[in-house]
Amino acid sequence: MTDAQTSWFNTAVTALSDPQNQRVWSIIVSLFGDLAQRDGDKISGRALTHIITPMGIKPEAIRVALHRLRKDGWIDSTRSGRASVHFLTASGRSQSAAVTPRIYAPTTITPQDWHLLIAEDGNSGTLDALVQQPNYVAVNRTTVLGHGPLPRGRSDLLVVTKPELSAPDWLRGRLFPEDLKLACARLDSTLNGLQLPKATVKPGLGPVQIATLRTLVVHRWRRVVLRHPDLPAAYHPSDWVGERCRHRVADLLQNLPRPVLTQTGDLLSANSD
Repeated sequence: MTDAQTSWFNTAVTALSDPQNQRVWSIIVSLFGDLAQRDGDKISGRALTHIITPMGIKPEAIRVALHRLRKDGWIDSTRSGRASVHFLTASGRSQSAAVTPRIYAPTTITPQDWHLLIAEDGNSGTLDALVQQPNYVAVNRTTVLGHGPLPRGRSDLLVVTKPELSAPDWLRGRLFPEDLKLACARLDSTLNGLQLPKATVKPGLGPVQIATLRTLVVHRWRRVVLRHPDLPAAYHPSDWVGERCRHRVADLLQNLPRPVLTQTGDLLSANSD
C-alpha cells in the first residue's frame, strides 16, 4: 500500500473500532460469519491474527476468545502441519446462516405474519424464552411482538394475529431505545465519513486489510440490526437512521469484495486468479 492508503486504512480501523464494547469472541463470530460460513471453509491462526490485531487486540486475547467459542460449540480447531486452522461448527454455520439475510440485505424485508402474545401478570415464563429468539421482541414484561409460525405451548397466552401495523410513540421509544438509536447514528456517521476512494484505495488494500475492514463493518452493524426483528416502518421513530445506515453498509461491503480462502486457510484477493 502507498502511504496514503496506509493512512486511510489506519484511520478507518480506528473509526470503526469500538473500544468500549470490544468483545473479542463476538468479533470472531462476525469474522467467521462474513468470511468462512460455508461447510469446509477454514481460517488459519496466522490469518486470523493478522486480521484482528490491527483492531488493537492482542494475540493472547484472541486465543482466550477462541477457547471460549470452542467451549460454546461455535468454533472448532485442528492442526494443518505445524499451524492451527479454525472453522465454524455445524451449529455455528446454522446460527450464522439464520441471520445472514438480515445483515447483508441492502433493503429491509419486513415480514407480514406478525402477531402479539400476551401473558397473564406473573406468568411470563413462556415469553421469556421467546424473546431470546431473533423473530421476537418484548413490548413489556407480559407482551411480545413477533412474526413467523405461532409457537407451541401457547394455551395460556392471548394471541392476536395480524395486528394493525401502527404504534404509539411510547412503543416506538421502547422498541428503539436511545442506546440503540445512538449506536446506529454513530455507525451511520462513521461510514459516511470514511469516504472510500474507490479508484485509489481499494486496489491497494491487501486481502487481510479488506478482511479487517469488513469484519469491523459487519460487527458494528450486526450489533445494531440484530437487536430486534426488522420491524415495519410504522414502528420506527422519526429519528431512526437504520435504513440509511443499511445502505451505507451494503455499499461499503460491495466496494470491499470478500477475500477468497485458500485450502490452507489463508486469504487471497477476490480478483486473484
